[in-house]
Order: sequence, then C-alpha cells, then structure tokens
Amino acid sequence: MPSAETPVPVAAALAPLGAAGPAAAPDPLPLSVVVPVRNEAPNIAPLVAEIEAALAGLPHEIVYVDDSSTDGTAAALRAAAAGAPLRVRRHRSSCGQSAAVVTGVKAARGRWIATLDGDGQNDPADIPRLLARAEAEAGAAGGGILVAGHRVTRRDSWVKRRSSRIANRVRARLLHDDTPDSGCGLKVFPRALFLELPHFDHMHRFLPALVLRQGGRVVSEPVNHRPRTRGASNYGTLDRLAVSLFDLVGVAWLQRRWKRPVVEAAEDPRG
Repeated sequence: MPSAETPVPVAAALAPLGAAGPAAAPDPLPLSVVVPVRNEAPNIAPLVAEIEAALAGLPHEIVYVDDSSTDGTAAALRAAAAGAPLRVRRHRSSCGQSAAVVTGVKAARGRWIATLDGDGQNDPADIPRLLARAEAEAGAAGGGILVAGHRVTRRDSWVKRRSSRIANRVRARLLHDDTPDSGCGLKVFPRALFLELPHFDHMHRFLPALVLRQGGRVVSEPVNHRPRTRGASNYGTLDRLAVSLFDLVGVAWLQRRWKRPVVEAAEDPRG
C-alpha cells in the first residue's frame, strides 16, 4: 500500500478524464473512507473501530456524513472522533444517501475513496483488497476505475434478496453496466473520477453505469456481507423498488444523451 509520501499510480492514469473539479483537496491522503449515515448511533463506534483495524498502517481518514439524524448519531460521532482520524459533516435536513456520499467525497482529501454503508453490513476488512485491485487495474490499463463489491452471500431477508436480484437483472439489461451487484455500498474509486459524474438523488445505485458513461471501467470483487445486528433499516423494499424504476429510466436517458469526446492535441495557430 502507498504511504502518504509515495505517489499513487492512478495520478497519471486519470489524465484522460480531466481535472478533479473545483473542490480538489490539498495534500491528498492515499485513502478516504466515506460513510453516509442516518440514525445509526449504535453502529458508529463498532464500525469506526473496524475501519481503523482494517486500515492499520495505511494513512487514511474517515469522513462520516450525518444525514440529519434524529437519534444519538451526532453524539456517537463526537465520541468516536476522540480516538480516530474522523471528520464529520452534517446535513441540516435529510437529503438522502446519494447526497451524503457527494458531500463526503467533496470533503474528502484522499486520492482514492472507499464507500461503506453505515449499518455495519459491509465488512471494512475488504477495503484493502479492493484498493489493491483498483490500483492494479488503474496501473495496468489506465483511465478511471471503479471496483464494486459483490455480495455473493447476502445476509438480508428473502424479500430483499429477491427484489435486489430482479432489480439487478433489469438494470443490467437496460444499462449494460456488467455489474452483478450495483447496490453494494462497498466501492472503491478515484475521487477525481467521482467528481466528474452527474450527481442526482439515488445516483449511488447507478455508479457503475455512470462510470462507464464517463469513459471509465468497472470491475467487481466478491466481498463479505453481514446481517444487521443493531438499529433499523432506513429503506423499505417496495418504495425503494418504485423509485429505482424511475431512476433507471433517467440513467438510460443520460447514457443516450452523451457522446464522449476524444480530445487530441491541436496545432497552435500562433505558430
């Protein structure tokens, strides 16, 4: 793994995708872990401890975005910040998971971003492997890369597993994103690449398709998935499915309405 002083191989590989955007952070770390949460107070301390254990020896930061929680999440984050490289942003009113991810990535200082769901079902121990895969893919082929977690063995209810399987099949057929588990919260990608993507509500479910639209590449990596042991889910199955169908149509429209330019060096007319 790279140290804070060692250049990360992806820096040059991202050149074809353009600048990082107006919010490029100074003195970037190798990695920022972005965790969006809403009402996850009992999961804060255990998940922060697991992230720290998984990333021991790798310079990093953890960026939590509190999407206007109404429980003890804010207090739990203040307590966790005393013993970890934790930075916190809070939304005044709830704007959803995608908005929280965007806020976190913009605030992050890492060259690479790892995203995790805040409910403890994603395993932070998988992050180093996904980061190594991302660095290897970027170094071998160049360009932007997204490594998407694939929850091979889901630890959810039968209804949630079944609805996700159907949604993944429909999405893959319409968007051709070649990703078996687009909804997995565990992903690793360059910060610069994410800042070039279109940002909209529920975009986190369509990151593979958006990265492909931008000219990047997507690979999937099997990851551990765990049952929720604390707190309650913020999503219902039927309402999530209905919203996803509308979003799917919108992303398909975005794909058709964009042509990726190939930029070539032009002769300077001034000689």
